[in-house]
Amino acid sequence: MEDAQALMGLIFNASLVVMIAATMFSAGLSTTLSALGGVFKNVWLVVLVLLVAFIIRPLVGWGTAAVLSLAVPAFIAMLLLAACPGAPFGAKLVMTARGDLITGATLQVLMAAIGSITFPITANWLISAADLGGEFSLPVWDLVKTVAVLQLIPFVVGIAVRHWSPETAARWNPTVTKTSTYSFLIVLALALLGSWQTLIDLIGSRTILAGIIFAVLMIIIGYFVALGGKKTRSSVALLEPISNAGPVFAAVAIAFNNDPEILGAATGIILVQIIVGTIVASYFAKGQPAPEETAAEVPAVGTS
Repeated sequence: MEDAQALMGLIFNASLVVMIAATMFSAGLSTTLSALGGVFKNVWLVVLVLLVAFIIRPLVGWGTAAVLSLAVPAFIAMLLLAACPGAPFGAKLVMTARGDLITGATLQVLMAAIGSITFPITANWLISAADLGGEFSLPVWDLVKTVAVLQLIPFVVGIAVRHWSPETAARWNPTVTKTSTYSFLIVLALALLGSWQTLIDLIGSRTILAGIIFAVLMIIIGYFVALGGKKTRSSVALLEPISNAGPVFAAVAIAFNNDPEILGAATGIILVQIIVGTIVASYFAKGQPAPEETAAEVPAVGTS
């Protein structure tokens, strides 16, 4: 039994590493410098999006968990998720909503890249400030090194390949994207398998309610804070609620030894975010023409 659990842990951690690196490498392979520059010209939009993602979002997560008096494992899971924006799945929601895909996908990879550095620091501060009644803290430097290396280096290498050899990037990207997708499914399946009892217990609980409230609040905040037309607003709105699963699962593995209660709560909230985001994206898509941008013009989006 112990051997089986150890093997599952090894597969989970290996899949997690592959998922994070492949997702950001894929994003880099499809990110053009011109697309990045075009979005950065809208300085106030970028500033407001980042303000919401890295200041308001963690506070909303903390407030939601505190108001609903979540149990400690769920509280920790909510704080970790709230501190980690930039999920590639957010850009997929923008695509579903027929929003501004270039802006949405570029902002997503920007949030993920910055979050590589800020996530452990923000999460550790939130956990300490929340005073959860125990000695909870993250090994910040270890997490910064792990997450930054797994996200920033593949992303920068991907951009370099795209810049110097677009044909190579186009040839590699489908395989890398599939690797990201399949590894994410393996990570999610193993997280579900390792914490299925906790997930069953979460049905109808305040943890699921907290996930719904957090996602809805972030969609509303993102929509009304963003500058621009409806397409831009809806795109930003769909980026803000979805958490970047890779660094969160890495934090649970490194700092909490894959605690099944924290892992189960995090998995449940991530699934809720995806469901709420998909429903809202489908609503935004009503009456919108199909986007004209091609996949080669926008950053790649993984599934985490």
